[in-house]
Amino acid sequence: MRIGIAALVLGYVLSQFYRAFLAVLTPALQQDLGASAAQLADASGMWFLTFALMQIPIGHALDRVGPRRTAAVILALGGGGGALIFATATSGTGIVLAMGLIGIGCAPVLMASFFLFARLYSPAVFGTLAGVLIGVGNLGNLGAALPLSLAAEAFGWRGTVLVLAVVTLLVAVAIWLFVKDPPVIAAPEGGRGGMLQILRQPALWAVLVMLLTSYVPAAAIRGLWAGPYFAEIYGLSPAAIGTVTLVMGLAMVAGNFAYGPADRWFGTRKGAVLGGNLVGLLLLLGLWWQPAPPYAVAVALIAGVGFFGMAFPLLMAHGRAYFPPHLVGRGVTLLNLFGIGGVGALQMVSGRVYDAVPEGAPPADIFGVLFGFFAIVLAVGCLAYAFSRDRID
Repeated sequence: MRIGIAALVLGYVLSQFYRAFLAVLTPALQQDLGASAAQLADASGMWFLTFALMQIPIGHALDRVGPRRTAAVILALGGGGGALIFATATSGTGIVLAMGLIGIGCAPVLMASFFLFARLYSPAVFGTLAGVLIGVGNLGNLGAALPLSLAAEAFGWRGTVLVLAVVTLLVAVAIWLFVKDPPVIAAPEGGRGGMLQILRQPALWAVLVMLLTSYVPAAAIRGLWAGPYFAEIYGLSPAAIGTVTLVMGLAMVAGNFAYGPADRWFGTRKGAVLGGNLVGLLLLLGLWWQPAPPYAVAVALIAGVGFFGMAFPLLMAHGRAYFPPHLVGRGVTLLNLFGIGGVGALQMVSGRVYDAVPEGAPPADIFGVLFGFFAIVLAVGCLAYAFSRDRID
């Protein structure tokens, strides 16, 4: 099973890579395909939306079929096939389609891992395991920064993505070969086993709102807007943008490792999540107030947004505490639907916010509005989560 878990981790590395690599490829896609900023925002958002929409059927499949076939088949067809379409795309529309398929392919990998953690380990260590997994998985986020920019310059973006399609298929085969399904747990006699049973718990709702909003700023900036921001405000080259996004990616890795055990360090899940996100909110407000600070300050603020925006594993642990064993698969995928679906929907909205700024406005004004939008989104989540009930069991 260790090899199986390792294969799932590799799948999640690819998932993190695919959700973030448009920020580096944006200039090339605009030049080669004539893709607009709104199209690329749609493409990035489409990854998150299809990823989120797949969570409901994946939850059922995890509980009833198991993680091996669920993750392997969907990753091969969606991830491998979508990457192939991306590599051969001839328009921005093709990129949107490809990203949607890749989102479908990546959808089961993290949840298959969480499902195994929930079934094989005690709830007290779920947050730590989730944080470690996401932290290691963020190597894909790092790979989608400077290494991707260097590979795209050396081999072209098409050749680079084509290689990724092959790698994705190989990882899917490894999952099929090495992951072992735990025994299926039947619902208690006369008990209900659907999503409605989970949603009937009002204490969970504030957690869902926080999941809907907390990851949005970090994911959207790292996955899409960091490239245009540093290109238009600071005139950075693609390689330099790769370096900046690498810094943000490293901050996000560190944030995952820091959040994972934070509930045990501080004795509170709610306090750790809310405190970190409030710091992230302050950083966004700073970027809203001064969207073109000195270059080093901008890098530090962007990296800080990445670090403090990584409360996802702790929020998953908070929500996981409300699920009975027979609903673990559907429960964690419901949480993931909100966490990833919020990014997809609001990232698409961010493209409209960007385009809504009057033509001819200075780039700093445009990105100031964008950072303000992300600050408002995060503030809504923090306000709702302030009314949540702490759970550390």
